[in-house]
Amino acid sequence: MNYKGQSLEKYLDDLAARLPAPGGGSAAALNAALGASLISMVVNFTLGKPKYAKYEDELKQILGKSEKLRADFLQLVDLDVLAYRSKNLRNALDIPFMVCRLCFEGIKLCPRLVKKGNVNLISDVAVAAIFFESAYASAYFNVAINLQSLADKKLTKTVRKELINKAKVIKRIRLQTEEKIGEIIRG
Repeated sequence: MNYKGQSLEKYLDDLAARLPAPGGGSAAALNAALGASLISMVVNFTLGKPKYAKYEDELKQILGKSEKLRADFLQLVDLDVLAYRSKNLRNALDIPFMVCRLCFEGIKLCPRLVKKGNVNLISDVAVAAIFFESAYASAYFNVAINLQSLADKKLTKTVRKELINKAKVIKRIRLQTEEKIGEIIRG
């Protein structure tokens, strides 16, 4: 199934149905794609505004990164379904692991938009950070279950160490982003 060419309703119907896939890994990638889309939206509403002209170059870089992430996450929605259907445990591990790694890159865009993004969309930056963190946590569980099935102790140790360290950074970034945005909203 190629969900990226289908309606959102079709995807959600299949996700809710008694089907082996799509499942949690694919849903995590979709959640992350929503986070990346929100980053792009904030930048698109900021570019061209005189108040933010001094950040124009950096905003364009952020937009390029968020659009690349959005495309990658959307691709991973379908790749996760294919990996699950193929019964290839290594692919089933690699896809959510990639979602985690890309969420780590995505959330790092959020703090930059707290000051440099259109203040009228500041709450969307917080939502993007929350989506990236929740997608990361969701994909993490898919990695963990697949590591258990692979029964490779060395790989398990390496992957878990990386993911635990990244989870701490992601949580810190999300909390700091929420705190700064809360201060801005409260005035």
